[in-house]
Amino acid sequence: MAGFLDRAKEQAQSALAQGKSKVDEVQAQRAGADLLKQLGAAYYAQHRGTGSPEATQQALAAIEAHAAAHGDGFLRGA
Repeated sequence: MAGFLDRAKEQAQSALAQGKSKVDEVQAQRAGADLLKQLGAAYYAQHRGTGSPEATQQALAAIEAHAAAHGDGFLRGA
């Protein structure tokens, strides 16, 4: 009986770890999408004359940092 409970506990922990990994992945995707929106807004504002090149560069740097930390998978859905 103890062996069964140990296996069940391991399976539950594995499922929990997989679920947490998926949640982390989704959160990284959403954060990347938000950064892309910010870059688009900064670029649009710059070309309308109401934004600055510095704001566009900052948004681009944020995307590059996010991609370095989490990969560039969020770019494929864009």
